Amino acid sequence: MTATQRMNMWKNAPEVYQAMRALYEAAKKDVDPVLTELVLIRASQINRCAFCIDMHIKDARKAGETEERIYFLNAFDDVEGVYTEKERAALALTEAVTVLTDGFVPDDVYAQAAKHFEERELAQLIALITTINGWNRMNVATRTPPMGR
Repeated sequence: MTATQRMNMWKNAPEVYQAMRALYEAAKKDVDPVLTELVLIRASQINRCAFCIDMHIKDARKAGETEERIYFLNAFDDVEGVYTEKERAALALTEAVTVLTDGFVPDDVYAQAAKHFEERELAQLIALITTINGWNRMNVATRTPPMGR
């Protein structure tokens, strides 16, 4: 498949789309909407999913996120005073789950997230990160362009 040969995954596999949509809705339940968008953008940046980056930046703005915080997201751990410790822990967990260096999430990253999130919140956050990675991989594999392109 070349860049000019795109597949519409969702048209060709509507049951998969519906299942992914249901998983996404369940995963984001009770997660702060702004934190949700930060996590979704960061994972999408790592996975180079232009469709999801575009969509979730727009959604973050609608949720009240600032331009500064969106701009610094790919360097969240290098800027002080922009993100809360809880957000930094969630974003570090997002990177660890998305990349899975050495096949696991490092204990210190997990412990930092567990310090800021109750067990149920942490489970929801991990489900959210897992879900966006699934969306990203399907969109990247089928070369889904950003909206309007």
